[in-house]
Amino acid sequence: MGNLADTPLTPQRRTCVGVLFGGPSAEHEVSAASALAVIRGLRATRFRPVAIGIGRDGCWRLPRARAVEEAVAARAGGHGGPAIRDRLTAEGVQVELRRAGRLVCSESPEAVIERLDVVFPVMHGPYGEDGVIQGYLEALDVPYVGAGVAASAVGMDKVAMRRAFAAEGIPVVPGAWFTRRQWRLREDPLTTAAGLPWPRFVKPASMGSSIGISRATGPAELARAVDEAFRYDDVVLVEEGITARELLCGVIGDADEAEASVPSELKVTGGFSDYAQKYLTGAMVSCPADVPADVTAAVREMSLRAFRAIGGYGLARVDFLYDEAAGELYVGEINTMPGFTARSVFARGWAESGLPYEQLLDRLVGLAFARHERGRDRARRSGFAAEGAR
Repeated sequence: MGNLADTPLTPQRRTCVGVLFGGPSAEHEVSAASALAVIRGLRATRFRPVAIGIGRDGCWRLPRARAVEEAVAARAGGHGGPAIRDRLTAEGVQVELRRAGRLVCSESPEAVIERLDVVFPVMHGPYGEDGVIQGYLEALDVPYVGAGVAASAVGMDKVAMRRAFAAEGIPVVPGAWFTRRQWRLREDPLTTAAGLPWPRFVKPASMGSSIGISRATGPAELARAVDEAFRYDDVVLVEEGITARELLCGVIGDADEAEASVPSELKVTGGFSDYAQKYLTGAMVSCPADVPADVTAAVREMSLRAFRAIGGYGLARVDFLYDEAAGELYVGEINTMPGFTARSVFARGWAESGLPYEQLLDRLVGLAFARHERGRDRARRSGFAAEGAR
């Protein structure tokens, strides 16, 4: 696995990890399930996790320790039920995060409840995976796992992501995008994607977990699909519906030194891998993917290129469409905070690559500390240092 396995993580006491989950996005439940899996996976000898839930109202809450312990011990979902059934809830006393990781009670802000060493924002979708929470943590001088502000924003916005990939010569599925206003002002809005063959896939530009995505086989379905996508975003992407296999590949590291896992394949029982397939009924995952060696190599190489194209850091999962008949690979999207549920393709791909879940979490926390320390070094060299870093 290279020398990334030696990423330093050296605090003498157990590292306090704030596991942040929930939020107001449509991926709230997925995030809550991912957070529970992370808490279970953090090694008790090295880490002391603190679950922090963000409600749909945006309020930060500290779940009762007893409730978290019971959820950790239950393992209700396992591999046999819906992945998101086994999750935490964003309930408890209202809290606020202050500079240098001080977690305080909103009603008594002078009393520090916890002092977080690092935050693991296991949040998906808008407000969690789009740079918003990352910018907040940057402002508070708190180390955090995952991509930075810019990479998170580009990775979340499918239009910006496609532009970044195009600049690096990374192939994407043919498509067209438009805003809500552009759609409404056109005399015949269906001409927006007129050059694309049927079927077409319609997606909100900034949403994950296949939420808001529809398959359209004709004009009437396209109009309904666009209306559905506009429920989640003001920008909609329409892509050609390519008949292809879905391959997924994990990346960890930074822009200078990153590694790609063996690819996996997502197999659905019908239609496409929508939200229900991923988290409710259960799409099947084959890991490693049964593809020729040259395809495996191409997927891994292209994953690293996609990671670098958006300025990725920490982790990402790159999703591909493999048109086996034509021998073509397309990057569908990059996820800067992929799911960590019991069925996580990201974790399974790394386990198959020789990096078990616990060690994967070790590595990601270590990368968070390494980036934060580099940021402080830059601040000292430039003559600017935030309070608490002096």
